[in-house]
Amino acid sequence: MNLSQPVSTLVVQPLPGIGDMVWHLPHLHAIAATARDGRVDVLTKPRSQADRLLGADPAIGRILWLDRSTQHRGLQGVLRLAALLRQGGYQRVWVLHGSARYALAAWLAGIPLRIGYGGGQRLRLLNMPVRLPPAPPATHPIVRANALLDALQIARAEPEPRLSIDPAAAHAIAQRFAAWPRPWIALGIGSSEPWKQWGAARFAELAVALHARRAGSLFIVGGPAERPLADALFAQLGATGIMAADAVALPLEQTVALLAACRAYLGNDTGVLNVAAAVAVPALGLFGASPPLTHSRWIHALQPPAGQQGMAAISVAHVLAAFTRLDESG
Repeated sequence: MNLSQPVSTLVVQPLPGIGDMVWHLPHLHAIAATARDGRVDVLTKPRSQADRLLGADPAIGRILWLDRSTQHRGLQGVLRLAALLRQGGYQRVWVLHGSARYALAAWLAGIPLRIGYGGGQRLRLLNMPVRLPPAPPATHPIVRANALLDALQIARAEPEPRLSIDPAAAHAIAQRFAAWPRPWIALGIGSSEPWKQWGAARFAELAVALHARRAGSLFIVGGPAERPLADALFAQLGATGIMAADAVALPLEQTVALLAACRAYLGNDTGVLNVAAAVAVPALGLFGASPPLTHSRWIHALQPPAGQQGMAAISVAHVLAAFTRLDESG
């Protein structure tokens, strides 16, 4: 049960989003420091895009995909997952999740040292469980992962997430957008849920105001699902004669590189907000319908005025004032 011995290590982080993976970067890096060759493999879900997000990270080895909808569903799915893990020849696994199915798969795979959140059925499947103090069900994953590493005295060298930038992606971004004058400002229009969406009309109004202030070149950033919203936004801007760069549906590693080159990010509470903060870019996040994030000093949460709620309660004037304060302090 010696954690100081560097061995082949797998980390199970099954939370699906890009932001979820970014949140766990300090934990992945801390665990990798205890592993063979200073690298860990990661089991996660495809929606995290971990292969693109972490492709340039020297602490990350292989990405294994977890498919809970088909291949790894039910008891047969657990057996198939165990077979997948067995092929890796892992000697240590960290389960950064409360479900017993991942501990069961690791046990069936014969992984000798199984570490994770202890309690209930998991105590019989983990041989180094950690009895974390009772916490509400909504306890943030960062808090739980911090507590696990702290209980095992695994030091976290990074106080907040830090993403590695792919040099090839940075070169591609520099070439693609060479004609756009600096500074660059990213408007993040993506949202994982409709109630986190500020809307094309407000983003267009914000873009017009930023253009009037000569704040810099504007980049519209989002995933493939945001293409209709982006098209509506470009149409509104085109009617005013304002140009913005189309950075929608870029490969994720290029989105990371683009954000790293930006002066600021302004936009919805989404994975891209977390990416911007993880490349040390001031990120003004619109938290009209979700609790503000506090794990990074680069995230500046904008909330509705006292007594109001919802994304519509965050005005363009509010965002502009926050951006002006940030710009003047930078």
